[in-house]
Amino acid sequence: MSPDRAMPRAVRAGTRQAEGMSKPRPRIVVHPPAPTGGRRVHGDTDILGVAYGVVDLLEFLRRVGLDPEEVGLRDPLIRWVGGGPDVWG
Repeated sequence: MSPDRAMPRAVRAGTRQAEGMSKPRPRIVVHPPAPTGGRRVHGDTDILGVAYGVVDLLEFLRRVGLDPEEVGLRDPLIRWVGGGPDVWG
């Protein structure tokens, strides 16, 4: 698998933009807590992983090129399903 294919689609799409254009920001969906714990997290159509708390979610944001210090947990970019950032299990 090429290194480009290993990157999340949201990141690959941003690297193909013309120079001088800002990268599109991926939409993040945090799904309801699973019975076994954790919440699935998607960036656009890519599965980013399972977050067991805010620290995990912030790491996923960083991996898709977002600055966790600039994206608040209540940012409209993040869609919370089944509870907000205070619900993890």
